[in-house]
Amino acid sequence: MKNTISQRVADFLKNFPPFTLLSKRDLEVLSEQISIVYKDKDAVIFAENDKTHDCFYVVHKGAVALKKNQNHDILDMCDEGDIFGLRPLLAQENYVMQASAHEESILYAVPISVFKPYALENKAIGNFLIESYASNTKNPYSDIHKDKLYGEILEHEVHSEKEIFDLQPIKYSKKIVTCSRSTTVKQIAEILTKKKVGAILIEDEMLPIGIITDKDLRNKIVTGQYPITTTAETIMTSPVITYPKKLTVTEAQMAMMKSNISYLCLTKDGTPNTKIVGILSKHDLMVTLGNNPAVLIKALKRVTKAKEIKPIRTRIMQLLQGYLDQNIPMTLISKIITELNDACITRVIEISLEKMSSPPPVKFAWLALGSQGRSEQMLHTDQDNAIVYENVSEVFEAETKIYFLKFASLVNKGLNAIGYDYCPAEMMASNPKWCLSLDEWKEQVHHWITNPGKNEVLLSFIFFDYSLTYGDAELVNHLSEYIFTDVKANPDFYRHLVSGALQSPSPTGFFRQFLVEQDGANKDHFDIKRRALMPLTDAARLLILSHSVKGINNTAERFEKLADLEPQNAELFLSCAYSFKALLKFRTKQGLLHNDSGQFIALETLSKTEKIKLKSTFKTIKELQELISVRYNNGNLLG
Repeated sequence: MKNTISQRVADFLKNFPPFTLLSKRDLEVLSEQISIVYKDKDAVIFAENDKTHDCFYVVHKGAVALKKNQNHDILDMCDEGDIFGLRPLLAQENYVMQASAHEESILYAVPISVFKPYALENKAIGNFLIESYASNTKNPYSDIHKDKLYGEILEHEVHSEKEIFDLQPIKYSKKIVTCSRSTTVKQIAEILTKKKVGAILIEDEMLPIGIITDKDLRNKIVTGQYPITTTAETIMTSPVITYPKKLTVTEAQMAMMKSNISYLCLTKDGTPNTKIVGILSKHDLMVTLGNNPAVLIKALKRVTKAKEIKPIRTRIMQLLQGYLDQNIPMTLISKIITELNDACITRVIEISLEKMSSPPPVKFAWLALGSQGRSEQMLHTDQDNAIVYENVSEVFEAETKIYFLKFASLVNKGLNAIGYDYCPAEMMASNPKWCLSLDEWKEQVHHWITNPGKNEVLLSFIFFDYSLTYGDAELVNHLSEYIFTDVKANPDFYRHLVSGALQSPSPTGFFRQFLVEQDGANKDHFDIKRRALMPLTDAARLLILSHSVKGINNTAERFEKLADLEPQNAELFLSCAYSFKALLKFRTKQGLLHNDSGQFIALETLSKTEKIKLKSTFKTIKELQELISVRYNNGNLLG
């Protein structure tokens, strides 16, 4: 007779990670070893600095508060399906916080000794536990849990920029056309024509012994060198050059160039001694290279009309999807997609300049603002851009401005044609307010800094994240120098930046429920941009400005720089960098999935795992905002 209690435990756990990753049988076996623990409200499950238990816990019903320090500040709240108390499995240290029942609760105690083998054998379970543990240790890549579960290196360590081409797996044909060594050339020609292929493999007992291509038929048969009754064995190229099916783009390119061949035979282990699994042609390789960054850049240089860029942008989105599917680090993805997006915009600018009746009257710079300026714009969103041009004498002011406004209109129109929507707030270079000379921009920035109302602070937030897309770098450097000097001369501006950085709403309520939109078109959806990404972006901008660091606009890179500048807060800042990249990756995936900006998320479409991963970043936001609040309330304006 089945243990009905353990069966109920298994039925509950099968809906929550990491138990969803177990087989039904393994889950049933595990559930038989799980204890059920009842706790009254406020009962302590374990205290800070207690020796670790021989189990970790899953909340079945109720809520468990995780607290720290003598004031017992609540750091996190665990509800149904959440796990806590993972230190025995990962850190082998005493508990670093207290866990107590926030309300009457029923817990499942999972023995470490029983569960650990599953974590060691199943990489997905190990990854989940590390990420869950990371939500309580800030930086998931800290040394404290490295190699605790298994010998695999973490995702962020796997790839380097120089390996990017290797990261694209080759797509090969599994429809293999073969013949025997005794097949005649006439029969081979008929097979190639019928199958519409350019090569045939000669096999013996399922092993490749040679290859004949249409080129061989032209050179050896059509020329009269051999009659059409010749057998395959006579004219085939042998031995066959073989490779394993897990071939990268670069390896395929190098193999074909090295041997001056157009086809590769793929076998089970990469040698001629195992079964044929596929064949790769130079055409297959070129199709794969169609979404290679270098090829896309070359394609952009060849276009002569802005509308011709739109299909290239579609291929860039396909490349983005491929990188996400391969779990390539977000840092690398951002760099590549930003370079490609900038190349698209640059080409639109170049085409627009060609349409103008004369070259620019003075030096100018096209600035990308907001998320694009921070190299964080992965998806098709609206435009945020500006122009700064060289100062001119009063007599030439009007005609110079007319020229650049006309030019900007062409660029904005071109960007719209390739998929960038017009900015609803008209923060575009074709708006006279965003197309100014260097001195006019200095006046504008000075006004924002010395009259920091809510609107001025918002505008400065957008503008201060600019980056040069096209034009004269010296103009941009002059403007940057002025901004930092003026901000330093007006320390009161920081108070308003602080206020702006702290005004973003909390991602969750007290019981860790996601706070969703209460009305409007996105009612009951979670705004990942406003509630999760913006608090990190605004805080990074504020803190990097306080250190007068120029040239770093990307939010994650700003936090990594801050970790160097403030070693005492390094763990928090590195956690912020990780959290931002995780959130950006999540938003990008959602945007590609639903063909939108990914800003508003229907929570019912998320799995429990996805919700846990999202929530693991939220505590970092809370701690960061607390640090900023304490720092600036104490009057320490410059950090």
